[in-house]
Amino acid sequence: MEGKLYGLGVGPGDPELLTLKSKRILEEVDLICTPQSQPNKSSLALEIITEVVDCGAKIEPFYFPMTSDQDQLEAAWGRIGKKVIRLLEQGYNLALITIGDPLFYSTYSYILDRIVATYPDQVETIAGVTSVSACSSRLNLPLVQGDEKLAIIPVVDDLTEIRQALLNFENIVLLKVSRNYKELIELLAELDLKESAIYVSRCGQPEEFITSDLDSLRGEKIDYLSQIIVKKR
Repeated sequence: MEGKLYGLGVGPGDPELLTLKSKRILEEVDLICTPQSQPNKSSLALEIITEVVDCGAKIEPFYFPMTSDQDQLEAAWGRIGKKVIRLLEQGYNLALITIGDPLFYSTYSYILDRIVATYPDQVETIAGVTSVSACSSRLNLPLVQGDEKLAIIPVVDDLTEIRQALLNFENIVLLKVSRNYKELIELLAELDLKESAIYVSRCGQPEEFITSDLDSLRGEKIDYLSQIIVKKR
């Protein structure tokens, strides 16, 4: 009998944001699959759950390369997908954990595509708290009210789409701001939105940092797990 795969979001960092359902599944499965970039690198998702779940000897590391090379990524996703299928065929119940929500900018979605093609009834995805929700709650800042619109956009080299979003939406969440921070802050200043923006990194983690002084971070190394929330009203 085949096992079952649970794609499981553990939240953005605060272990107390792990849902009761996720905790139960983590305690029940045979293996907990953890995403890691290298064998000697720790997994943030694993660090989060070990504070509330006794993982014992159930850890099964999966290595995801930190690269933008699409060929390398496709090869890694294919390799991991095959490994998951082998384990399912051996009868193991698996939890593939990821920070935040498993279907919100997560590599889990690429593994999911490969598994449901073979075992569509053997996969269940468990929602997790996203970093966007966690940050807005931490700031006591509503993301949307009434008929307001919300845009959630990862920062890339070309800021054209971000410019349009900043012009057309009342509320904007900018993810992965470490990629183009200097130019992003210049754009916010140009549109007179810098005073409406708040920077949050590592929300819910011991290293959490929050500031509305975006200029103070110029020249600093911006944490990958950072975002900027822009609220015009």
